Amino acid sequence: MGLWHVFYEDWQMECCGKPFTVGDEVSWPLLLLDSDEVLGGGWHDQLSKVAGPVEDVGGVRVVREETGLTVAVAGDPDDEEDRRPKPGDWTRSVGLLSVERHGAAWPEAGGRVRAVQVLTEAYAESPAGSRTWEPVAGKRRLRLVERCPKRFADREAQPGADGQRLRWRESGVVATLEVPGTDSWLSHAVREARGIPRGAEPGAETEGLSAADLAALLETLSTVARPRKNHGRRPRPAR
Repeated sequence: MGLWHVFYEDWQMECCGKPFTVGDEVSWPLLLLDSDEVLGGGWHDQLSKVAGPVEDVGGVRVVREETGLTVAVAGDPDDEEDRRPKPGDWTRSVGLLSVERHGAAWPEAGGRVRAVQVLTEAYAESPAGSRTWEPVAGKRRLRLVERCPKRFADREAQPGADGQRLRWRESGVVATLEVPGTDSWLSHAVREARGIPRGAEPGAETEGLSAADLAALLETLSTVARPRKNHGRRPRPAR
């Protein structure tokens, strides 16, 4: 049972999504995004590693992750230089898993929702007085909730501590999905946090934990804090 942080963007939910609650079984088409291109970048805890062989599914490059997850790889085939991995290649990528319900179709990943955090992003007026707003890299908040909302709040702009006008906007949720037959960086981190010995079978990390205790633990492993330099590398998931 692998645990994966998944970003469900506000407009994806408001357009075509169905709100979900902690404990619900869901099935989502997952897309691995370049985290630097999502809300200005600055992501840390929410990143996932995906490694495995590449297939072409209806023009979409899909990775059958070595521990069992199926995920599409972002990239535009119409670009002058198609940088997507080629079918038959073995690839290893680190990025932000997201739900993508528009465009082509590919196999979905199914599992149980174990935690939901509403993500509130800071937007700065750029340039000043333009009424054009850009996300500020890494300047965001996370709030643990029981249920993903259908609609998201957008607050009025206020001056920040440095005088720059900031607008805080709910930009989606980070959901933690438990997918059978997989393993992940996050699962390894949970096992480590619980003192479970290395080499334990995937799934051991959630055994004996109530839903509420697991959600609370996952909250500590999905923060906006920048990691300390000596902890910059992620642990490898147990095989």
